[in-house]
Amino acid sequence: MKPDGDAMGSSVAMYGFLRSCGKEDVKIVLPDRFPSNLDFITAGLPSGTILTHESGARAAEAAIASSDLVICLDFNAFHRADRLEKVLRSSSAAKVLIDHHLNPEKFCDITISRPDSSSTCELLFRVISAIGGADRIKRAGAECIYAGMCTDTGGFTYNSNDPDIFVIISELMRKGIDKDLIYRKIYNNYTESRYRLMGYILKDKLQVFPETHSSLFTITKEELTQFHYLKGDAEGIVNMPLCIKGQKLSISLREDTEKPLVWVSLRSVDDFPANKMAEDFFNGGGHLNAAGGKLSCSMEEAIEVAKRAIEAYKEKLCE
Repeated sequence: MKPDGDAMGSSVAMYGFLRSCGKEDVKIVLPDRFPSNLDFITAGLPSGTILTHESGARAAEAAIASSDLVICLDFNAFHRADRLEKVLRSSSAAKVLIDHHLNPEKFCDITISRPDSSSTCELLFRVISAIGGADRIKRAGAECIYAGMCTDTGGFTYNSNDPDIFVIISELMRKGIDKDLIYRKIYNNYTESRYRLMGYILKDKLQVFPETHSSLFTITKEELTQFHYLKGDAEGIVNMPLCIKGQKLSISLREDTEKPLVWVSLRSVDDFPANKMAEDFFNGGGHLNAAGGKLSCSMEEAIEVAKRAIEAYKEKLCE
């Protein structure tokens, strides 16, 4: 659910690889829509290739039910597929998992899990190369893989100290990608409303707690409406408080526009375990420095949970 650049990049790259191998009936099935700034990743796909349960439940479920192979990319548990969980559980197809999140569930016939990879896209490149398919990755696929690696590392500013990552980037560049252009398409392609929302949050909503090197901000449904919110408009704002000197943890609490939920995003630096905090307090998980979760409560209650989480991890934050 909530597919990001790594989910979309790996899915479209895998689609291209399978088609290059002669597989004709290949579909990309998503629980819900991806952010509009990632539209360039899917621009070259034939109409009807991407099926989204959110907008066409019957077609999405039928595609999975009729498949003889299901490849699960960038998620490691049935529940992470949200609206698609039921049809995935009932599918008798062979299943392959390629993912980099911690603690994968055992629901696939083949599990390729490498939590120390920067992204699923990096891992996918390694897998395709290992089976002798690197030459089948053309420029379009290389662009997808680079986009996923870029987004899951914040433009290679975290989780990207493995020197092999940059060997992979060089291989992708040899296939003709323009990495600077891809970066601009990802990060310089938002609406004016997103930037006004961002300014409002940083000016009026951000709470900074210097004593615990942490920060917190909230976004309500009313505020999202006020700023003409589109999916993806809040993406990346949670990283910004970490630019404040000495900050180790940033927490974003955003109300869902349709359901009584508060979505939680956590970002951290160095060895602070955002994923452990997400597990302990926010029904979630993720990576060491980038994690998320959700709370079924009011925003006021969510704020109290976040403050309790900060207090519980005070000793670690103050190291």
